[in-house]
Amino acid sequence: MEPPNLYPVKLYVYDLSKGLARRLSPIMLGEGAGGGREGAGTAGRGKQLEGIWHTSIVVHKDEFFFGSGGISSCPPGGTLLGPPDSVVDVGSTEVTEELFLEYLSSLGESLFRSEAYNLFEHNCNTFTNEVAQFLTGRKIPSYITDLPSEILSTPFGQALRPLLDSIQIQPPGGSPVGRPNGQS
Repeated sequence: MEPPNLYPVKLYVYDLSKGLARRLSPIMLGEGAGGGREGAGTAGRGKQLEGIWHTSIVVHKDEFFFGSGGISSCPPGGTLLGPPDSVVDVGSTEVTEELFLEYLSSLGESLFRSEAYNLFEHNCNTFTNEVAQFLTGRKIPSYITDLPSEILSTPFGQALRPLLDSIQIQPPGGSPVGRPNGQS
């Protein structure tokens, strides 16, 4: 019997803040603006966020992601976000391109419809975590999936939640996946 074909699976990680989260998060998420001097007696140090993560899965020579427009694809690095800030090797899969596209089509009609998008609870990272587990049995790194709860656990995050809940993110440059032409 011939061994199965294995296809590499990569997680592309983009920092939507372009470095601002790293610099501003201690101030905005709890630490005093004086770098800890004025806020030393307050309820604790601010959280240090390394980035505001957008992720996508690269497999079968395409990049797949979820946003407010539903599931989309593009050539790797082909959105206006440009090249990823980092690439995580998730593993390999035996899932063929045909089966994978059928799976994405079914996700796009159920769990990952465009109207299901929510910045904190059902986003690009929820999608890539689901797809990574389907393809490889592995989850994406927890520093990515834990980010929404880390932000919402702060007074600043709670204060901004009504505004942030209204934000819809759809990286430009992708094409819809799983919908026949002309249907949205």
